Amino acid sequence: MGMLVDGKWIADDLRFRSSGDGNFIRPTTSFRGFVTADGSSGFAAELNRYHLYVALSCPWAHRTLLLRALKGLEHAIPISIVAPWTLENGWTFESYPGATGDQVNGANYLYELYLTADPDYTGRVTVPVLWDTKTNTIVNNESAEIMRMLNSEFNAFARHPDDDYYPTESRREIDEFNTLIYATVNHGVYRAGFAGQQGRYEAAVADLFQTLDSLDERLSQRRYLCGERVTEADCRLFPTLVRFDAVYYIHFKCSVRRLIDYPSLFDYVRELYQTPGVAATVNFDHIKRHYYGSHRRINPSGLVPVGPAPTFDIPNTRAAISKKNREILRVGLAPR
Repeated sequence: MGMLVDGKWIADDLRFRSSGDGNFIRPTTSFRGFVTADGSSGFAAELNRYHLYVALSCPWAHRTLLLRALKGLEHAIPISIVAPWTLENGWTFESYPGATGDQVNGANYLYELYLTADPDYTGRVTVPVLWDTKTNTIVNNESAEIMRMLNSEFNAFARHPDDDYYPTESRREIDEFNTLIYATVNHGVYRAGFAGQQGRYEAAVADLFQTLDSLDERLSQRRYLCGERVTEADCRLFPTLVRFDAVYYIHFKCSVRRLIDYPSLFDYVRELYQTPGVAATVNFDHIKRHYYGSHRRINPSGLVPVGPAPTFDIPNTRAAISKKNREILRVGLAPR
């Protein structure tokens, strides 16, 4: 994928991404500014001041697109979408269906934005990027923190300001799910896919499917991870699950079971996919072309599989089933 070292682009960052014992290392993010509604952080929430750079293929960027859509902030925070693949120059603004080019700075490569923000930058060049058009710099490139900003700091401009995806009364439970899901699912598929040793791969796969098994059981009893409302935890799980059968099952060898083999998880993802605004954040062409075309160490030919065909738009009755289960639980019987 490449990275910047002292402001210079190097095409091969593999030596920075392995611990030497077969484990895949996810580098930490570097820009950690925070937009606040009152501007006390130095970055005030303003209409159309901030610009979000994303890849439709990237699950970490996908999180931020979900919050932007669910809160109704599309008119307030415009986006630029990179081309699907990352090759010798990393994320690029090449012409491709669904990509937009750089709508603010006219850059050819995403790393040019990092150099504008810090000419001596050393580190990975990743999406998402929250860009401040007023000060011409990167505010933040940590997806979890951008999600929190979109959830709470732009309510003055949101079409759905009262929708809270990190409610105070559920924060402990959400945080616990976030920790588990990150380690074993979000990062877990990468631990498996980029493992350098058989034992590391098998350990990652075991952790992944242990969590998926438990989540499937949990979602047989409730509609969403934390009850009857979508929370941040769901928005962090969904991007990995929606990619699972098309990419991780095949490409990363997470092949114990497919998502479609999990009745509750599959219905859960279908319901989230059919939530207004969510389907527009999912682009399977970008997703598959990125993973199969960019990871040449795993897939040297760059061939992109024809299938499987996504089926998330098939209507389901999960909401009605959930209501029935709640009624059964209310009278003290176990749901079937």
